[in-house]
Amino acid sequence: MQIMKLDGAIFKTLVLNGAEKLKKDYQRIDSLNVFPVPDGDTGTNMKMTIEGGVNEIYNSHDTSIYEISKKLSRGMLMGARGNSGVILSQLFRGLNKGFEGFEQVDAIRLAHAFDSGVKQAYKAVMKPVEGTILTVAREACEKMLTISSSRMTINEFFIEYIAEARASLARTPDILPVLKESGVVDSGGAGYLAIVEGMAEALDENFAGTDTFEVAHAVTHLPQATAKEVEFGYCTEFILRLSEEFNSEDFNEQIIYEQINPLGDSIALVKDEDLVKVHIHTLKPGDILNIGQTYGEFIHLKIENMTIQHNESAEITHVAEGECPCGEEHFPKAVKPDIRKKYAIVAVATGEGLIQTFKDLGADYVVSGGQSMNPSTEDFIRGFDMLNAENIFVFPNNKNIILAANQSAKIYTESHIHVVETKTLAQGFSALTMIDLSGEPEEIIQDLEKVIANVTTALVTYSIRDTVLEGIDIHKDDFIGICNGKIVASHKRRSEATKELLKNAINDDKEIITIIYGADVSEREVNELVRYVEKNYSNLEVDVIEGNQEVYSYILAIE
Repeated sequence: MQIMKLDGAIFKTLVLNGAEKLKKDYQRIDSLNVFPVPDGDTGTNMKMTIEGGVNEIYNSHDTSIYEISKKLSRGMLMGARGNSGVILSQLFRGLNKGFEGFEQVDAIRLAHAFDSGVKQAYKAVMKPVEGTILTVAREACEKMLTISSSRMTINEFFIEYIAEARASLARTPDILPVLKESGVVDSGGAGYLAIVEGMAEALDENFAGTDTFEVAHAVTHLPQATAKEVEFGYCTEFILRLSEEFNSEDFNEQIIYEQINPLGDSIALVKDEDLVKVHIHTLKPGDILNIGQTYGEFIHLKIENMTIQHNESAEITHVAEGECPCGEEHFPKAVKPDIRKKYAIVAVATGEGLIQTFKDLGADYVVSGGQSMNPSTEDFIRGFDMLNAENIFVFPNNKNIILAANQSAKIYTESHIHVVETKTLAQGFSALTMIDLSGEPEEIIQDLEKVIANVTTALVTYSIRDTVLEGIDIHKDDFIGICNGKIVASHKRRSEATKELLKNAINDDKEIITIIYGADVSEREVNELVRYVEKNYSNLEVDVIEGNQEVYSYILAIE
C-alpha cells in the first residue's frame, strides 16, 4: 500500500514486522562478533529489547503515532539489554519525542523524528564510537533530512532511508579497522538495518510472521481491531523448559501461540534458546497449563485471579490500557526490608558458584546474567525494589552491561544508585573483596576505581570460527586466551592456551591470582593448573573458586 501519512495503527504494524524480521535474523547478527568467541549477543540483545516494546503495543488500539510510539519506547526502555539494546531503545525514545503533538506524520516530519532519535542515542552514550549502529542511523537520517518532501510517500521514504543505511553499514569496516580485520560489518548496525527493512516490507504487505499479518489485516480492513472478550479471569504466567524433542532451532513457538490464542488475550510469548515464557489472561488456566506441559516442564508458574483483584482494589479499577491488572511487570510485588540501610550492593554474575561467591562477599542482590545473556534495565530495577537502602552500589561486571545499569540508575528514584563501572567479573570480584562501606559514596567509589585499575583480567574460552586476529592464527574449536580484552594465545589444548595466557598476564608486580573455573573444567584439571602456577609463579598467592560459569573455562583475576 502506498501511504502519504503514517499513523499509529500502521506504525504499530511496521514495528511488529521489524521485530519479526530481526527475530528471524538475530543469530546471524550474533555471529558478527569481532572476537571469534561464543558470547556474541548483539542480535539477541536487540531482539529482546524490541520485543519488550512490542509486548507494550501489541494489544493497543491507539491510532496516534505519538501514543503508540510512547508505549513502544517505554517497553523498550525497560527491556533494554546490552549496549546495542540500550542504544536501540534510545533511538526509539527520541523517535517518540519527534512525534510529540502529532497523530500522524508525513515524510518530512518522519525525517525529523528519526533525527530526534539519533540525537537521543548519541546523548545516551558517554563516548560515542563511529562505525557502529550510531553511524548507520545518523547517516541514513542525514540523507532523509536533505531529500524528504511533502510529496514523498512513506514507502519512498523507507526505500531511500534503507539504501543509505545499507551503504553506511558497508562502510563500517573502513571506519573501525578491527571490523575489517575480522571480516565483518558492525553487528549493531546490522540489527538496526534488519528492523527498518522489516518495517519497509510491511508497507508492501510482505509480513515476516503470522502475528504481523493478523495485526495488519485488522488495521487495514476493520474500523478498529478488537481483542477477544475476556472478563478479568486469571493472569497465567509460566516459564517452560522445552523437552529434548522440541529443543531445536527449527521449533517455532508460534505453535504454542496458535493453541492458546483462542483461550485468552494479553498474550506475551518469548522464546530464548530452550526456554519459553508465556503470559496470558484466560478464564481457563488449567487448559493453558495442559497445553504448555506437552512441550516441556515448568520452571516457574504463577496464576492470579484478576476478578478478585479488580473487586478488592481501587487501583486495579483504573489500570491504563495495555497494562496488566495483575501488575505491569508480571512479577510478584517486591517486599522491602523494614529497616533502611545506608548502603546496599547489587552485582551481576552467572554460574551458581560465582553467584554464591558474590553473595558471600556482601552483595545484597545478584542479578543473574553476564556473557551471552545481558540483564535488562528492568532486571536491575527489580533488584533495587528488593532492597531498602539510601545508596545502592551496582557492579555490572561486564562492559556490555554498563549502559543498562546506568539507564536503570536514571529511572529509579527511591535510592541513590551508584554504578561502579566494573567491566569484567574479575574486576567485580576484586572490588567486592576490598570494598569498605565506612566512608561516603564518592570516597568509596574512588577507592574501588583504584582497585579495579590494578586488576588484570585473563579469560580462557574457545573459538567458534577460523580467523586471524592481532597477528594470531586462530582455528575453529581452538582454545584461546584473552588478556584485558586482547587475544594473546590460541592452541588446540586448553592447558597450553592457559599457560601462554599466564605468560602475558603475570608480571613482577602481581601478588594474587584467583582462579574461577567454569562448568566444563574438572577438579583434576584445575588442580593441575594450581600446581603449575605454584611452581612457575611462586611469588603469587593462589585462590580457587568453583564458579560453574558457562562460556569461559577460566576467569582469572590477577592483582
